[in-house]
Amino acid sequence: MSRFKDKMIVVTGGASGIGEATTRALVGEGARVVVADLQEERGAALCDELGDSVLFHRTDVMQESDIAAAVDLAVQSFGGLHGMVNNAGIVGAIGSITQTSAEAYDRTMAILCRGVFLGMKHAARVMVEQGSGAIVSLASSAGVMGGLGPHVYTMAKHGVVGLTKSAAAELAGQGVRVNAVAPGGTVTPMTSALGDGNLDAVSEMIAADNPLGRACMPEDIASGILFLLSDDAAQITGHTLVIDAGITTGGQPAAFHSQEAATLLHAGQRTDG
Repeated sequence: MSRFKDKMIVVTGGASGIGEATTRALVGEGARVVVADLQEERGAALCDELGDSVLFHRTDVMQESDIAAAVDLAVQSFGGLHGMVNNAGIVGAIGSITQTSAEAYDRTMAILCRGVFLGMKHAARVMVEQGSGAIVSLASSAGVMGGLGPHVYTMAKHGVVGLTKSAAAELAGQGVRVNAVAPGGTVTPMTSALGDGNLDAVSEMIAADNPLGRACMPEDIASGILFLLSDDAAQITGHTLVIDAGITTGGQPAAFHSQEAATLLHAGQRTDG
């Protein structure tokens, strides 16, 4: 496949997890990628493996100058910017809302929300001038439904969904599409902390909660990201693509979808006419 032949894409957090899977998939379809990440060793290894199609730029998404420089590197080295993937993230502040510190809140929001805002800002800076481009940001199923993540993470991911709609409304007339992907539980280094770093244990845990019966992998999310970046999604903007095996539909089938529901319905019917 060559949907992205000679396309230039920046992927924040592109050295591991969903970001790495996205980088690999893009290169496999002909793209050139700037991996904007803090993980220098992983970034260097990815460049060594994938060759001249990948450049690494050490990027802290809390620093506007780092994001601006990663975008500029793509333009200077590859001649333009066709896509931006705002993927870098953390779980961040965890715990009761009464016990969450303002400092933990600030850091979580800076990475998950401000970092996405800055990625959109600097991608749009180039794309508007070109008259074309596609931006995809990572939201979460916790960004479309309560109770699926920590408080601040949930707030930030709702913010990503809202900013996606708002930026899409502004940029549509300038040829720039803005969308988001909202993964459910996915097996990544970030979620591996739930199983003390044991990916097999995390895979089993996520599969057990997955209505489709298998663990969601980074490649599953990367497929959605590539779709939204591609010309296949030329008429899609302001959209959040939820990839969660149906968790946000209510997960397991409700009781009234079962055979027993007919008995309950019959027992509750009036018989007096």
